[in-house]
Amino acid sequence: MRRKSDRAREDARPVILSEAKDLLRFLLAASLASGALGGAAAAGEERPRIRDLGVRPGVLPPGKWNAITDVAGVRVGHRTIVEGDSIRTGVTAILPHGGNLFPKKVQAAVFVGNGFGKAAGFLQVKELGNLETPIVLTNTLAVGTAVEAVAGWTLAQPGNEAVRSVNAVVGETNDGYLNDIRARRVAGRDVVAAIEAANAAPPGPVAEGSVGAGTGTAALGWKGGIGTASRVLPGKYGGYTVGALVQSNFSGILTTDGARVGEILGRYDFRETVESPGRGAGGDGSCMIVLATDAPLSARNLERIATRAVLGLARTGSYMGNGSGDFVIAFSTRNPVDHAPGKPVRQVEELENDFVSPLFLAAVEAVEEAVYNSLVKATTVTGNGHTLEAIPIDRLKEIFTTNRRAPVRSGRP
Repeated sequence: MRRKSDRAREDARPVILSEAKDLLRFLLAASLASGALGGAAAAGEERPRIRDLGVRPGVLPPGKWNAITDVAGVRVGHRTIVEGDSIRTGVTAILPHGGNLFPKKVQAAVFVGNGFGKAAGFLQVKELGNLETPIVLTNTLAVGTAVEAVAGWTLAQPGNEAVRSVNAVVGETNDGYLNDIRARRVAGRDVVAAIEAANAAPPGPVAEGSVGAGTGTAALGWKGGIGTASRVLPGKYGGYTVGALVQSNFSGILTTDGARVGEILGRYDFRETVESPGRGAGGDGSCMIVLATDAPLSARNLERIATRAVLGLARTGSYMGNGSGDFVIAFSTRNPVDHAPGKPVRQVEELENDFVSPLFLAAVEAVEEAVYNSLVKATTVTGNGHTLEAIPIDRLKEIFTTNRRAPVRSGRP
């Protein structure tokens, strides 16, 4: 006769096997989310970043990785979904820190340049000035799924057992030109995979181009995608870092570091003789922008920085048309906010208004360069019966050589 403990162990075997299979599936999802099996790597094509082409946007130096992850603690994860001939979509997650965000929120603010979009969770951030969940970017019809998944993931974190309200923050752009968006392929498990990939990511570079939430996007006449960049202020201005990440999916007239690239290559809005062949899902497209900094800023000054982000879009050739959803969320990793403060008065260091202008410039330059990186890192993608070409690197090199401006200072980064 078998003992009760033996029967219990046998009964547990199917559960253990199931959990092992789930773990294998998760590890595969995490590898996809990191970009290791998607984007340029999958296509066997290693494309440069904009600085590899000799372009140095702005005057401030970038951080070590020239990415949003140069802000200590910030992490990024992707889930790239490419299936059959018609699914070209994904999810990108940004974590302000590696701990539990709900009890240790971060100061945050939002700004809407043009509101043709489906951003979720922005009103509470605007009202309370803090962020309590990962920021998730995906496609337009996946916002509801992403909100549910972010809320579920947050509720499941150790220490959140008593939580009864979660403000999930989700942004989107419409990838319906390359992706069968009506199939609503993005599932909760994909959102969780992106978040977990961000959680597991070591400090370092961020996968860019046709990955994650940028898998099916278009920008400025060419294949768009995920792009990132950073700026570090000189010591006299505090030495703070500002990082930007964009999900580029908008139209306009591409200008790169002063070169009128869109006109030279013949792809730009309102060209009367030939319909622009590289346009995305009709209309004017959208751009999601995430800004991170380690400067000690209030939510009010974070909002002021967020408003400057769209100036970076303007430098690249965006005019935020009627159908464009241009949303910015900015956060600071300094001065975390306790969910349950033990005392009524909070004392923190805060940067004075007179010292935030360098951060404004850093945000503008980082967003500008992030858009360029989203373009040059993106690969040609075919899906849903359409093809969006990657911007031609050889032609860019020719344009930049012809339009190269003489350096005006030494030691330019």
